[in-house]
Amino acid sequence: MRIFNQLKVAMKYIDIGANLTDPMFRGIYGGTQKHTDDLNLVLERAWKQGVEKMIITVGTLNEADEALNLAKTNDRLTVTMGCHPTRCNEFSPDPDQYFEGLRMKIRENPDKVIALGECGLDYDRLHFCEMDTQKKYFEKQLGLAAEFRLPLFLHCRSAHADFMEILERNRDKLLECGGGVVHSFDGTLAEAEKVIAYGGLYIGLNGCSLKTSENLEVVKDLPNECIMLETDCPWCGIRPSHAGSKFVKTKFAAVKKKEKWTAETLVDGRCEPCQISQVLEVIAGVKESDATKLAEIYYDNTLELFFNKSKK
Repeated sequence: MRIFNQLKVAMKYIDIGANLTDPMFRGIYGGTQKHTDDLNLVLERAWKQGVEKMIITVGTLNEADEALNLAKTNDRLTVTMGCHPTRCNEFSPDPDQYFEGLRMKIRENPDKVIALGECGLDYDRLHFCEMDTQKKYFEKQLGLAAEFRLPLFLHCRSAHADFMEILERNRDKLLECGGGVVHSFDGTLAEAEKVIAYGGLYIGLNGCSLKTSENLEVVKDLPNECIMLETDCPWCGIRPSHAGSKFVKTKFAAVKKKEKWTAETLVDGRCEPCQISQVLEVIAGVKESDATKLAEIYYDNTLELFFNKSKK
């Protein structure tokens, strides 16, 4: 068993999905301050664990400035730029103005905005945004990705058929933007195979991709050259009840409830970027493969999609 920060870290990671603007990383839960702002401590734990880069997820134009300002504090931080499917009602009052707002953020921050998203479809939460609105503005954002030649950071929940139909209809735009990743994947193997067969698309895996035995069977058969790692923190941690938890080797000392917070410990129920090592360990366990070799492959996959400047 590896205990956090007691052994030299040999593996390196890129977390492709970190929601670092979430209030939980400022010590705020449900609108109430439970402990001090500890984002700097969260970042420091990640760097020590071998995380070399993090992509901060932007899900709405209202989050853009906070994410960009944070990214500008550290060369290892970059951002996505887009509107999450459950937030697409924000386009409605003035679609052109909202779209131009996204465009301006991308144009003015070429060194920090490295992906278009998080965009896609989410039919599990239609109470936030109805289906037709999601489809309309998902498709509209694909044009923005093509305009700036930005890879896509994609979201798909219980909407595979419509999701793939929209991508097929916009194949020319995806050729322009260079592909993308369907993050936090928890679909079937058949769905994953269609995503991969489309060409230029990767599969992002986190704790939510590793919850059930069915999830693990899917991951077992995914080709390594199509996988990227993420935490989707502060969500999607690997819980003891999850099927994948039996493969976890890295344990973090004295995880405590938020009310008992200390600077040295993780908060129970709040996932952190440093826990990306656990995601890798589960995948390695399921695939019965060497974790170090897999880490190198997934790292290189991520560099190729998001950080290959020769593709721009």
